[in-house]
Amino acid sequence: MTQTAPTPATPIGSADLVGRRYRDPDLTSLAHRTPTIDQQLAHRSVREFLDAPVTDAQLTSIVAAAQSASTSSNLQAWSVIAVRDADRRSRLAALAGDQRFLRCAPLVLVWLADLGRAARLAAEHRTQLGATDYLETTILGFVDASLAAQNAALAAESLGLGTVFVGAFRNRPAEVAAELGLPDHVFATFGLAVGVPDPAESAGIKPRLPQEVVLHRETYDPARDSAIADYDVRLRGYNTEHGRDADWTTPVLARLADRHSLKGRDQLRRHLEERGLPSR
Repeated sequence: MTQTAPTPATPIGSADLVGRRYRDPDLTSLAHRTPTIDQQLAHRSVREFLDAPVTDAQLTSIVAAAQSASTSSNLQAWSVIAVRDADRRSRLAALAGDQRFLRCAPLVLVWLADLGRAARLAAEHRTQLGATDYLETTILGFVDASLAAQNAALAAESLGLGTVFVGAFRNRPAEVAAELGLPDHVFATFGLAVGVPDPAESAGIKPRLPQEVVLHRETYDPARDSAIADYDVRLRGYNTEHGRDADWTTPVLARLADRHSLKGRDQLRRHLEERGLPSR
């Protein structure tokens, strides 16, 4: 039976949010809190969705939030494709490691590094765009798309929706581009599945590295890595609660072991060049 769209959930208490985010006895509360910070602390990946739509009105609000993100030199070098068609979502899932949630989510947003718009403007105005041949401009498109997408995820979650990012579109970018009809100078950076969370899913707020590890002051201090051992214990505890057995260090090293662990993304430079985004 189709479910109606949700209203935003009652927020979890701030102290509880901090406790869940870190599981760190030395950081259990924040001196400063706002509804926005609480919403960010409550973020979790959702991979199980109810049979309920994401409305056009919700999508409009989500994209408005995305467009409110910062953008380098106001180039706005990104676009997004909203995919609702079940057959297309299924084909995209097959291209992205056959991840089931891409078939189940009612909406998949594919975020694009889009230099094509500027290229078309240049053709219209009969001028050259030599800077688009350089790595900086490609990175700019990826950064702009990422900033916009994070705004979109936060907005969706504030509406009571759940989200999960999908990097596996970069496994087979040529096929993804063909499926989405992407023109030259446009690249699918990642996806964002959006829908109403299934409350039966076994998932929660995953603990992050201690701030001691990621927050450096004035200069970089590799000795801060010493706190990772404690984090391995905390994350293993969280994973055990959800039927998994993993710390943080082991999968990180496996994920970055060699080119095979990149699942085809070791060819990314070639794919970018084929899409008209060379990286001098």
